[in-house]
Amino acid sequence: MNNKIRVTFLGTATSIGVPVIACDCPVCKSTDKKDKRFRASILIQIADIAIAVDCGPDFRIQMIRENVENLDAVIFTHEHRDHIAGLDDIRAFNYVLNKKIDIYGCERVMEAIKIEFPYIFADNMRYFGAPQLEIHNIGCEPFEINGVNIIPIQVMHDKLPILGFRIGDFTYITDASFISEVEKEKIKGSKVIVLNALRNSKHIAHFSVAEAVEILEELKPEQGYLTHVSHFIGLHEDVNKKLPPFIQLAYDSLVIEV
Repeated sequence: MNNKIRVTFLGTATSIGVPVIACDCPVCKSTDKKDKRFRASILIQIADIAIAVDCGPDFRIQMIRENVENLDAVIFTHEHRDHIAGLDDIRAFNYVLNKKIDIYGCERVMEAIKIEFPYIFADNMRYFGAPQLEIHNIGCEPFEINGVNIIPIQVMHDKLPILGFRIGDFTYITDASFISEVEKEKIKGSKVIVLNALRNSKHIAHFSVAEAVEILEELKPEQGYLTHVSHFIGLHEDVNKKLPPFIQLAYDSLVIEV
């Protein structure tokens, strides 16, 4: 499929969002809309195909804000709540589009989702208004959604193996703290790489800004973006000034084409 890839950043924050509840730091009190961040997620559109990566607790508002009228699938990086909590809101697409929505993730993630949302998947006691979903288990092998080829990239989130994804010349990785040399080979050659950068100091489960920049400098995409950031990272405008020219801090509603 040779169509351009259109990527919308639905959210670019870490698990508690920005601003943080009850916080009066300069970032949380900022009036710059680029400092207002929902939980991390993207929407990938290729021709008339629409695929979301993760659907966190802000999913409904993100869909409304971006005026999204079609969804074919959701692929999950991992099972933490900031990446799955919006699953119930998929039912709106069931009603409007009159179809099931395909969801993709590794078997461990799908089992966690079934535990988190038992009323969606119960055989005998399924709630009438629950989302209608079609589960697809994936591993580390490439797979396809409606003709779109997707390469999973396994990274470590502390001790938890999770997935990033490469589609064409675009790679998206969130919640990583380590990427093996084998998996880096799958990323190399990407024109655009999105990588998580939680804060300026080190963290056990996430790259810091310096660590993310170092990896992007190694992989050498034409453009790098940092996402899944916290309020500790600083003001968007200030952070961008300090980054290398080919790296930018992503922000909510940013749209790029690859």
